Amino acid sequence: MELTSAIIGPVVTEKAEVLKSVSKYLIQVHPHATKIDVKNALRKFYDVDVESVRVMNTVPKRRMIGAGKVMEKRHRSKRMIVTLAKKSKPLDLATFKAA
Repeated sequence: MELTSAIIGPVVTEKAEVLKSVSKYLIQVHPHATKIDVKNALRKFYDVDVESVRVMNTVPKRRMIGAGKVMEKRHRSKRMIVTLAKKSKPLDLATFKAA
């Protein structure tokens, strides 16, 4: 997978803000991105040292609305919790550095 499209953006929730205080960042990634792709993209484009990466796959939540029609209340997404090394600088996803 191409590293420039591995990271989609940050996830902005209350849980994500709490995790930032302990150097863990919640980011949304491409559905086909692997842990290694995300780790390499963060190292290459954001100059941070990644200690560990954990994956969260969100399954879609669907509801029948009659006559065989389906409404999707929550879409499929893939998120990763990235733990930075102690010596690493904080992650700022707004500072994308082209190679």
